[in-house]
Amino acid sequence: MKSFLLFLLILCTFTVKATYNDWFYARALRIDLYHTGNSTDEIYSIDELINEPLWGGSHVNLVDSMNLGQFYFKAFDLETNTLIFSHGFCSLFDEWKFTEEAKHTRRSFSETVQMPLPKKDIRIELYSRNSKGVYEKKFEYQVDVKSYFIKTQSRMIHSALTILKNGDPSNKIDIVILPEGYTQAELEKFKADCQKFTSDLFSFSPYKENQDKFNVSAVLAPSEESGTDIPGTGTWKSTVLNSSFYTFDSERYLMTTDNKSVRDLAANVPYDQIYLLVNSSKYGGGSIYNLYSTSVNSNTYSAKIYVHEFGHGFAGLADEYDDGSTSYNDMYPLGIEPWEPNLTTLVNFSSKWKKMLPAHTKIPSEPDHDNPLKLGVFEGGGYVSKGIYRPSTDCLMRSFSGNEFCPVCRKAIQEMIDYQSQ
Repeated sequence: MKSFLLFLLILCTFTVKATYNDWFYARALRIDLYHTGNSTDEIYSIDELINEPLWGGSHVNLVDSMNLGQFYFKAFDLETNTLIFSHGFCSLFDEWKFTEEAKHTRRSFSETVQMPLPKKDIRIELYSRNSKGVYEKKFEYQVDVKSYFIKTQSRMIHSALTILKNGDPSNKIDIVILPEGYTQAELEKFKADCQKFTSDLFSFSPYKENQDKFNVSAVLAPSEESGTDIPGTGTWKSTVLNSSFYTFDSERYLMTTDNKSVRDLAANVPYDQIYLLVNSSKYGGGSIYNLYSTSVNSNTYSAKIYVHEFGHGFAGLADEYDDGSTSYNDMYPLGIEPWEPNLTTLVNFSSKWKKMLPAHTKIPSEPDHDNPLKLGVFEGGGYVSKGIYRPSTDCLMRSFSGNEFCPVCRKAIQEMIDYQSQ
């Protein structure tokens, strides 16, 4: 009987539902870390803690139940051991560790986890999925919320512009657009590009049916020079966020490792999602789940780049193409089920779109180019042609031949919209 009562006590300790006003102030706690390692190991270390003036996230869904992301952040009330906040995410480090470089060197990446500012001391824990796809704890740290070492100064202060306003940030999905490679003289162009970005994003389903659940703002921060770095052509620009093509030696992959500048600039407004709009016509972009998304502003395919990359950053969708154009090796082990909702190895297909399939669907399915959005189980995705399966012949997460997401990707996006707008 004593053992049973102890079990109930432990269960209650870990499942008490967090209430925003009980635990948090109307501000944000930003925790900057360094993520260091190589292809086989990783460690975290603390950089700095910052008390920021604005929290844009939900006041209801504080404990993340989506089970998405390679990494997972938890915050516990130190006194009661109550889980008061959690958050799944991905990082540049996780992509880099699958490159050839990671096999023979170590690198450090700046990363950030953000949460509402707690009223009492907390313990934070960071988890990483192991080779079996199971979260393992990698780091633990106690935060004294009254510590005078928690910084309060705002950095990179700039004015902001409202592009779309549908309500309070606490129950809307707040996108902040950051300018990259726009000079002071080009900020009017940036404003127009933000309007175009918003119009384009909400022209695709299911975003257009849910536009009322979003807010969009922009921060007006000029760069010294116009454009972005293109190492392959010897082009180097002085820009506010230090973005670059050729990330991990993939020409079209346009990202930045300057995490601190991205976060400093985003802190001018409440935000859930960060989008870097890069002043270039060269084809490219990139995105990482709950980190940030990027796209060029003036390529022929810009609208589809916007929505494709936001599929990664917002909904955790995977790339469905298999053309071998990336620098990654063995990102999706065939013995485990990917966490992304639009890929399967068939190891645990019942957790994916199996229930959505029409009766008697052949597995694997033959491509149907006359009905590219028809649901099935099509081999090829996650950068490889064998052993990884996608939901349809084509989709905006695979190519830009069409204008729609497949039913599985639409469902995943809709579920994230519903979850984050409570």
